[in-house]
Amino acid sequence: MLKTISAIVTAAAIAGFATLISAPTSSPVTAGPLAKPVEDTLKSCTQRAWPYNNCVGTAVGNPKIRLVTTDRLVNE
Repeated sequence: MLKTISAIVTAAAIAGFATLISAPTSSPVTAGPLAKPVEDTLKSCTQRAWPYNNCVGTAVGNPKIRLVTTDRLVNE
């Protein structure tokens, strides 16, 4: 039991130390309201079954998504 607790405490201490070392301290995080066009684009992409379909090709879309439509399928 003591070995288990000491292993957990040691792992937590190592993880905490690694987090503190890798945390950026040079620049503070700044946040503010989004620009109106970006906000409208994000709102049009939410609450859909596949929200990224409406955002492909926009500034907020995921560029790694490739849409393949059914007219490109080969009929054999």
